[in-house]
Amino acid sequence: MAPSAVEVLQASLISPYKELATKYDAEAEAGLKDYKAAKHPHYLPTWDRNEKYPPLEPFEHYEHGKDADSSYPNLLPDGVVQVRGIQLSTLSSAGKDELARFVAERKVVAFRDQDFADLPIEKALEFGSYFGRHHIHPTSGAPTGYPEIHLVHRGAGDESIDKYFTNRTSTVAWHSDVSYEQQPPGTTFLYVLDKPSTGGDTLFANAVEAYNRLSPLFQRRLHGLKARHSAVEQANDSVLRGGIKRREPVINEHPIVRTHPVTGEKAIYVNPQFTRDIVGLKKEESDAILKFLYDHLAYGADFHARVKWEERTVVVWDNRVTQHSALVDWKDGQRRHLARITPQAERPFETPFEA
Repeated sequence: MAPSAVEVLQASLISPYKELATKYDAEAEAGLKDYKAAKHPHYLPTWDRNEKYPPLEPFEHYEHGKDADSSYPNLLPDGVVQVRGIQLSTLSSAGKDELARFVAERKVVAFRDQDFADLPIEKALEFGSYFGRHHIHPTSGAPTGYPEIHLVHRGAGDESIDKYFTNRTSTVAWHSDVSYEQQPPGTTFLYVLDKPSTGGDTLFANAVEAYNRLSPLFQRRLHGLKARHSAVEQANDSVLRGGIKRREPVINEHPIVRTHPVTGEKAIYVNPQFTRDIVGLKKEESDAILKFLYDHLAYGADFHARVKWEERTVVVWDNRVTQHSALVDWKDGQRRHLARITPQAERPFETPFEA
C-alpha cells in the first residue's frame, strides 16, 4: 500500500525530539524534565528535506539609510535615545530609513518592549522586507511555512553542550552572518521568544573601530586584498548531522576592508566561521594575517558590546560592520529561542585607502 501524503510529509520533516509533520509538540518538549512549554510554538523549528532552492541570483539592493534625516525626527522624536519608548513595528517609511541609518552609525541597538514576537509571522517579515530581500538560510530550522525566518533554538533539556565541551573550551564563535553569500545581510533583526532566566547573552564587536585601531601602514597593506568565504563546511556539517541542505553551498570572494554605503566607514570583513583564506597569498602568509585579524576582533573588549536579553527585546545590528557571538553559559536546561530576520544588502565593495 502506498504511503499517504501525511506520512510522506512526516518523513520529510525532522526535529531534534520527534518526527512531526508541522512543528514540535510543545507539550512534549515541556515534558522533558518538566520544563515549561514554548511560549511561541508556531516559531519552533522544522527542517523540510523536500525544501530546495536554486542558487541566489544578484539583485539591486536599495539602501534606505541614504534617505534618512540624520536628526532622526521619526525614530527619536525627543532627540534622545529612548529605546523603551519606540515601537519599531509602527515606524513609517521615514522612520525605517532613520532606523537603517541610526543602526549603521551605532552598529548595534537593543530595543526593549517590542511586539515582534506577538505579531503574525508574515507581518514581521513584511516589516523586514523594507530593508532588503529576505535571506533563506541553507541549513537552519524555520517555522513551518516561513523559511525566511532563521531560528536560534536550544530546546528545553538539551544537554548537548556537555558533549561540546569535551573538545572545546569556549562557546564563543565570532562571525558575520552568512558572509559567504554574494550579497550578505545588512540591517538585521533578532528578537527573543524564550530565554533562560540568566545567561545566553550575545556579544558584538565593532569592526569599524577594529579597522581604525590598526596602523595606517597595516591598513594600507589590507586594502586591495580579498578573502574567500565558504558555505561548504556549514552545509557538509548539516548533512553529517542528519540535517538539510536547501541550496548547494557557495564560495565568494569579498574585500578584507569593506566600505559602508551610507556612512562611508571602513570595516574589517573577515571572520573565523566562514573565511577560509586570502586570495593570492601562500597558506602560511594568509593564516598569519587572518589569525591576527581574528584575534584583534575577538580580544578588543574596548570596542565590544554585550546584549543582555530581556523579554520583548529586538536587537538590530548592521551585519556589514559588526561581528557577534552567542554565549552558551547556562547549564540548567532552560530553553533559549530567538528568531532572526535577515535582509540581504549590496555586494561588499571597497573604496580607496585614505591615510
